[in-house]
Amino acid sequence: MTAGLGPRLVVAGTHSGVGKTSVATGLMAAFRRAGDKVGAAKVGPDFIDPGYHSLATGRLTRNLDSYLCGPDAIAPIAAKAAAGTDILVIEGVMGLFDGLGSTPTASTAEVAALLDAPIVLVVDASSMSSSVRAMVDGYHRHMEATWSRPVAAVVLNRVGSDTHEALLREALEGSPVEVLGVIRRDRALEWRDRHLGLVPIAEDPPGVAAALEGLADAVAAGVDLEAVQRLARAARPLDPPALPPANRVSERPVTVAVMSGPAFSFSYPDNLERLAEAGAELVEVDPAGDDALPPGTDALYACGGFPEVFAAELVANRPLLGDVRSRIASGLITWAECGGLLWLSRSLEGQPLCGAIDAEATLGSRVHVGYRRATLRVDTPIGSRGTEMRGHEHHYSSVAPAGDALELVGRSGSRREGWGNPTMLATYLHLHLGGDPGPAERFVGAAAAATSGDPGA
Repeated sequence: MTAGLGPRLVVAGTHSGVGKTSVATGLMAAFRRAGDKVGAAKVGPDFIDPGYHSLATGRLTRNLDSYLCGPDAIAPIAAKAAAGTDILVIEGVMGLFDGLGSTPTASTAEVAALLDAPIVLVVDASSMSSSVRAMVDGYHRHMEATWSRPVAAVVLNRVGSDTHEALLREALEGSPVEVLGVIRRDRALEWRDRHLGLVPIAEDPPGVAAALEGLADAVAAGVDLEAVQRLARAARPLDPPALPPANRVSERPVTVAVMSGPAFSFSYPDNLERLAEAGAELVEVDPAGDDALPPGTDALYACGGFPEVFAAELVANRPLLGDVRSRIASGLITWAECGGLLWLSRSLEGQPLCGAIDAEATLGSRVHVGYRRATLRVDTPIGSRGTEMRGHEHHYSSVAPAGDALELVGRSGSRREGWGNPTMLATYLHLHLGGDPGPAERFVGAAAAATSGDPGA
C-alpha cells in the first residue's frame, strides 16, 4: 500500500494562466515557511511549473495526467507526492474544465474528482466587479452538474484597490463558494515568461528563489492560510494501492547517462524512477559542460529542454558532440525526446550539433502542442514495430526531414515523425511512465543486451 492521501486541495484557474501558477506556488511556499511539510503535484504534462513547485517545497513534484497515465494511476502518483507531508497542494492545468479536446479527460476537474479533493478556484478579477458572481456561480454549478461535487472556495487575484475588493466581496455575498482571500495586482508577482511558458528554474535558481519569497509574502498576507488548511483537512482520506514497479530486467546495473543542466531539465521523476526500477544506474551528463559521456555508459536518455537558448555553449562543446555521435553510430542505445532530438540533429538554426541524426532543426512561429496517440512503425529500444503509446508534444521547432519512426494521431489528424531503429528513438513525443513501466523495461533491457553481446538478454 502507498502512504495514503491525507490533507489535500486542488488550485484551479478560471482559464489558462492568469496567476494560477503564482497562487498555487505561493501557497506551497507560504505553508513551508510556516513550518509545514508541503507536497506538490501538477495536473497535466507540463515540466516547468513542477520545477517552481520543487523549489517552493524542497520536494519532488509529480505530474497527474489521466490521459498519459490512465485514471487508475492518478491517486497512487498523488500519494507519492504526498508521502511524508502535512498538506498536498495540486496545481491545475489551464482552466478548471479544460482537458482532452472538448472532453473532461485529463482536466483539473477530473483529477479533483478522482482524488476527492477540494477545489480552490483562482479568478482573475482585474477587469470585473459584479460579474464575478456569475463566473464563480457558473463554475460551481457546472462542477456539481458534471462531477457531483462543488467548487469549495475562491481566491480573487489581481485586485486593484480596497474599493475594487469591496465590490467583489459584496458581489459574492451569499455565494456557496467561500472567499479565502485576495491577491493585489503587483507586477513584481508576474513570473518571467517565454515561448513555451515559464522560464525553467534551472536557468536561474537564485532569482526564482528570491521571487518565491515575495510571492509567499503576498499569499500569506492576502489569503487565510488556516482556512485553506481546514479545507484540505476536510478531504476524505484515501489509501490507494501502489502502482506495481517496473520489472528488473538486468542482473547487473545498466549505466544510463541522463541529459541534465540548464539546457535539459525536462524529465519526469516517474520516468527516472521507472528506469532505476528496471535496473538502470542513472548518471547525469551536462551537454553544455561535460566533454564525454560518463565512464561505462550503456545507454543515453536525452530528455527535453531548451537547447535553442544555450546553443552557443552546446555548439562549442565539440568533444561531447563527437563522443556521442561516434557512440550512437556504434550502436549506443539511445532515447531522445524533443530537446534531445534537436541536440542529436546535424544542426540547429544552421549551428552544427551532434549529427547523429541526418536532419536540420529550425525554430518556427507555429506551435505544435497536444496529446497524441502514437504507433511505432519500426523496432526501437522502447518498443517494437506496432507498439502503441500515448504521449504529449509541445514545440515551436521542426526537423527536416521529419523522420517516419512514429505515426502520431491527434485532434487535427495524423502525421509521421521521429527517427528510429533497433538502437535509437529520437522524437518530439514525451512519454510519462507512471502508469506503464513497459518502455523503461524495454529500454534498460535493450541496453543490457547490447553491452552483453546477447540479443536475447
